[in-house]
Amino acid sequence: MSITVNDVMGRTAIAVPQDAGFADIVAVMRRFAVGAVTVIDADRRPVGVVSQDDLLLKESDAVRHSISIFESSGRRREHEKAAAVVAKNLMTSPAITATPGMPVRDAARLMHDKRIQQLPVIDPLTGRLAGVLHRADLLRVFDRPEAELRAEAEAVARDLTAAGSEVRVGVENGVVTLDGEVERHSQVVQLVQAIRRLEGVIDVTSRLKHGADDLLVLPPLL
Repeated sequence: MSITVNDVMGRTAIAVPQDAGFADIVAVMRRFAVGAVTVIDADRRPVGVVSQDDLLLKESDAVRHSISIFESSGRRREHEKAAAVVAKNLMTSPAITATPGMPVRDAARLMHDKRIQQLPVIDPLTGRLAGVLHRADLLRVFDRPEAELRAEAEAVARDLTAAGSEVRVGVENGVVTLDGEVERHSQVVQLVQAIRRLEGVIDVTSRLKHGADDLLVLPPLL
């Protein structure tokens, strides 16, 4: 079973219109204790995100007063944000978004790669804001019931091992333990890798025995 953004996202997204003022954005962040707000257009479609980092440029003397003709486009954009007073000029755009059907692993990778703390979630048909995904929401996948994890791990073991193999699965605190015996060494490797990819699995400990050693070991290069 693949856990999707829809399973863990927050249904209430904190958003502001493009003409929201600097002080209004600060007030919204403080009221709802969030580090970023989504900026939406008149049709409730995300057009950007204003984060605390965007607002703090206003207080950075290095950014506000170190103008140079040799500065990069990114540095120039920071100067523009430092001088901005409304959301449409403060925001980082375009908005990086997710959809409810996106696998949680893909959303986590996107947030890591883009170095962002939250993702606006949009309705795939209308493009309108439907919720928000925070990094903390991603940790909820590790709260899955142990019986559920065990059932999925056992299903994987049945799919990847031949008839006659015996694999016993234990789960404790998100760690899956494998005991028993399979036909080939490669099956042990495949099984551990596949179970480690299951949502909610923290680690896999293998005590599996195997018959044929079918893994090729290359000698070290001289």
